[in-house]
Amino acid sequence: MSRIVAGAAGGTPLVSVPGSLTRPTTDRVKEALFSRLDAFDVLAGARVVDLYAGSGSLGVESASRGAQTVDLVESADRASGVCQRNADLINTVLGRKAVTVHRSRVESFLERTAEDIQWDVAFLDPPYPLDEPALAAVLAKLGRHLAAGAVVVVERSSRSPEPSWPAALERFADKKYGETRLWFAEPASDQEVDLGQAAED
Repeated sequence: MSRIVAGAAGGTPLVSVPGSLTRPTTDRVKEALFSRLDAFDVLAGARVVDLYAGSGSLGVESASRGAQTVDLVESADRASGVCQRNADLINTVLGRKAVTVHRSRVESFLERTAEDIQWDVAFLDPPYPLDEPALAAVLAKLGRHLAAGAVVVVERSSRSPEPSWPAALERFADKKYGETRLWFAEPASDQEVDLGQAAED
């Protein structure tokens, strides 16, 4: 059974998606991931988006650890229903609506998101059948909605190739955990310079 590892709701069991519709992040990988994010000091007060959310466990964990807002994006009916139950759970514990569920395809969600929405942390745990060009297209859309200093975490099979990063993102770390590999990226430094120059012009 999946659970919230730490924070305001630490130890609280989460509802899981029935059957094999999703590939949940194991508690071992989740603990390692959030230990690293804690070291980066990016969660407190952060705006978080969890794309291909599954049960929403990564987004809900973020809310428990101090994220200000969390958007869970999931298109499957049963999985988005589970996201809503887990969102209701953490929102009740926190006493505010920290987590919002969006039943939508990731591509559509990013396309219709207002340009001024900027996330500090983004999780992507796409289904393994999603091919590399499709993932690259999603990362390019996401890159337009990242705050300065944002962290992007992509979870893939350890047998999958490194994601094709768009010009707006650059990888700064990766880590293998058994059959899972986590890729970490941030807004590209030259991208920040270009944006600054554009502002001056």
